[in-house]
Amino acid sequence: MIYLDNAATTPVRREVLEVLWQQLAGRFGNPSSHHRVGEAAAAALAEARAMVAGVLGCRSADVVFTTGGTESDNLAIKGIALGAPRGRHLITTPIEHEAVLESCDYLRRLHGFEVTLLDPDASGRVDPEQLRAVIRPDTTLVSVQYANNEVGTVQRLAELSAIAQDARVPLHTDAVQAAGWLSVDVGALGVDALSLSGHKLGAPPGIGVLFLRRRIAVEPVLHGGGQERGRRSGTENVPGALALATALCLAEAERAEAAPRITALRNAFITTVLSGTPSARLTGHSTERLPGTASFVFPGTSGEAVLLELEQRGIVCSSGSACAADSDEPSHVLTALGIPAEVAQTAVRFTLASTTTAADASEAAASVQAAVGTVRSLDRG
Repeated sequence: MIYLDNAATTPVRREVLEVLWQQLAGRFGNPSSHHRVGEAAAAALAEARAMVAGVLGCRSADVVFTTGGTESDNLAIKGIALGAPRGRHLITTPIEHEAVLESCDYLRRLHGFEVTLLDPDASGRVDPEQLRAVIRPDTTLVSVQYANNEVGTVQRLAELSAIAQDARVPLHTDAVQAAGWLSVDVGALGVDALSLSGHKLGAPPGIGVLFLRRRIAVEPVLHGGGQERGRRSGTENVPGALALATALCLAEAERAEAAPRITALRNAFITTVLSGTPSARLTGHSTERLPGTASFVFPGTSGEAVLLELEQRGIVCSSGSACAADSDEPSHVLTALGIPAEVAQTAVRFTLASTTTAADASEAAASVQAAVGTVRSLDRG
């Protein structure tokens, strides 16, 4: 099997499993307990927080542990919007993850916020000047994804952040897909809030991070014991926090070597698929995209049939976001990029990992050509 659905989730790294086992087997305390077992857990949690802060280039106190990217997005958007609103105006894009779009819609429906959607171009990129044109005195928050989870397009985030800073408006970014491939130094990016998820990095599901800059007031989404400095109540997942911190540090250490190597494999994969598969179209930006992401539409075919045919050939991939896998609707990302609904339903996404080999990419590209050809021949028959 060749696994090319790493944007959906990644296998847990061996180094992370070792850290998890050590914590689960012998360091089981509640970090809020005031005895030596609890204090040992609190020390482990502080270590994990410092490790994450080291990669993000922020204070440890600015790191909030959550259950994953969805909770981080919800806490950032709802928490900042309700924590100290300048007004009731939000700015985002139509190609964000559902966690962002639905959080904004919640604020619109139940709290009277107005939501402005920036208009990405056909490649998925937002013009920073468009943000400058729509930002207002009553804008409370801007949320723009660092890199898109379906097509892999990377935004000009530092430019967008600079415009938001000029207007003194906080900017949140969903960096779930970017971590491990792109720098997530929050100082260089200029963001005020940033979401991460462990299971995209080689940690298990159920653990995430939200960076919240110290000056940002936030209304908690979860109330209770006041953990995470009152920003996110609930007993902390210490094993998960250490697992995420370990995975993030490993990915960051490997990034300088892995990103260009996988970019070259991705480019060769794209070239082979486009040259050998009639009418195949690449979605997203041709160059400003995540190193491991290659997404296509195959007009005139069934995307689901292609996926099934590929799995029969040992290639595991997806039609897009795993969070929308049960929906019969075409991808909201692809339709927002101007792709007709019937074409969007032919989409197939391949996401490579740092462990993907040249042989894997070559075999997968050949399998795509064969699978699409088989599906089309069956349709004609």
